[in-house]
Amino acid sequence: QVHLVESGGGLVQPGGSLMLSCVASGFTFSTNSMNWYRQIPGKARELVAAISSNERDTVVVDSVKGRFTISRDNSKNTVYLQMNNLEPSDTAMYYCQAPRLQAWGQGTQVTVSA
Repeated sequence: QVHLVESGGGLVQPGGSLMLSCVASGFTFSTNSMNWYRQIPGKARELVAAISSNERDTVVVDSVKGRFTISRDNSKNTVYLQMNNLEPSDTAMYYCQAPRLQAWGQGTQVTVSA
């Protein structure tokens, strides 16, 4: 069975940093692209970042460009989202996704507040 388990969320002040991790199991992680999404209650999930299986292709949405970085370690079956200079508008539940498998984790909450 496919499992994605996020961790690393929490409460942080504006301007602070967090690094989210998503540990994958139950599929061949190294051959799958991975995404990070976020969701505010009552709104649709928003793609934040994506990374190809070979790590050479990454994208982040404009709202987080220059602040967030997606990376992966295939030896650890883990995808990361480094979040710097956090803003209150970044507050959301963050999910990792294996898009080819339509698999989601259960999310980790990020709250940015003074």
